[in-house]
Amino acid sequence: MLMKKNTRNPAGESQKQPLGLSFDGSLRLEFHGSKITSDAGLLAYRELDEALGLSVMADDLLTDWRTGANTRHTLEGLIRQSVYSRLAGYEDTNDADRLSVDPAMRHVVGGRASEHSAASTSQMGRFETEVLTQGHNLSKLAMLPGMWIDRLRPHRAMKELVLDMDSSVSETHGQQEGSAYNGHFNCTCYHPLFCFNQFGDVEGALLREGNVHSAKDWGQLIEPVVARYRDMDVPFYFRADAAFARPEIYEYLEAKGFEYAIRLPGNDILMVEIAHLLARPVGRPGNAPHVRYADFEYQAKSWNRARRVVAKVEWHRGELFPRIGFIVTNLERPAKKVVRFYNQRGTAEQWIKEGKNAVRWTRLSCHDFVDNEVRLHLFVLAYNLGNFLRQAVLPPAVRHWTLTTLREKLIKIGAKVVRHARKVVFQMAEVAVPRELFRDMLRAIERLRVARAASG
Repeated sequence: MLMKKNTRNPAGESQKQPLGLSFDGSLRLEFHGSKITSDAGLLAYRELDEALGLSVMADDLLTDWRTGANTRHTLEGLIRQSVYSRLAGYEDTNDADRLSVDPAMRHVVGGRASEHSAASTSQMGRFETEVLTQGHNLSKLAMLPGMWIDRLRPHRAMKELVLDMDSSVSETHGQQEGSAYNGHFNCTCYHPLFCFNQFGDVEGALLREGNVHSAKDWGQLIEPVVARYRDMDVPFYFRADAAFARPEIYEYLEAKGFEYAIRLPGNDILMVEIAHLLARPVGRPGNAPHVRYADFEYQAKSWNRARRVVAKVEWHRGELFPRIGFIVTNLERPAKKVVRFYNQRGTAEQWIKEGKNAVRWTRLSCHDFVDNEVRLHLFVLAYNLGNFLRQAVLPPAVRHWTLTTLREKLIKIGAKVVRHARKVVFQMAEVAVPRELFRDMLRAIERLRVARAASG
């Protein structure tokens, strides 16, 4: 009886025997790591990758100095493994040993991995901290997000370019190189800078030390982006918060033909200009705020000329003083529309939150600063691939899904893998994403493939 009881108890099982459950003796748990995957939805992203020719760029851009047995996996395959593992929520190379035998990961990596295994933890570690950290490779890696966007650009209706620039915080722990205390965020951190377009793609990212000003190195980030779009005959727009209210930024944007709306810190001179708006509204306040607008010409001492400033004054019920905001702009729209345009930059903050929550790009846990630079760029590639699928592939009914929702519902599809003589079949679980939805996604990807082939 004791022996029989132990066969149901997980503690009494051998390594290869099924595990038993006490609440129902008829149940058995078997583990088949190389035959079952929990990330079958990655196959849809791999299909999009192939249709646009994204990961293949790595072999043309990156320099491979590896020799001998170290070259069993191509740079293209290693980039895929780095990006897809982060997209699936595995933010550390520590997971690579288990993922190397996962059938979904093996097939999305392709090449040798399809028949054998993907790269191990040690191989991925060497790739990310030795190969990609080389000066040439690091600069090319930083270019990849924009190059990927350029592959999708012909397949989007793009009537304008809107760039949003914002900084963020990535908390650090221990003695990480470049980490520093930031009084604004009240923590020890890195202070990365991001530039998004209106579709939510990251046009570029820059890792910086934790105690730098929010606008530091803004030109280094935006200049390659502007250069990529210089031949497009569409209006260019730029938005940013008050940290970017600097005369050199205004002058640069004006020289490049950008219209901009940048929040401006208040001062006594600006307050004098709106003194006529500061009288409390007459009568009992309603539930909706009472809003007033004004615009005027203003020139700070550091500016080379006067510029238009738009002011917004909001009186809220139950508040003694109004909420006041200023925006410096060269837009010719009415003041109210300028404020509305500026407020849309809040979407950039949402995209930063998605990057933190969905692909966990704040996981910059290496000691060396350059290693963490590589990690940030790889996280950005994972984020962009996820956003590409949402923007260009998802049917309208589910296009509102966040990247976190996509990871939980699409990427995390379970599947059993069955091998035949010439075919490998993924028997997909049909729960959150039914066959019809997956079919529609593959059809959308095929249209992208055909359009790209037709355009040469």
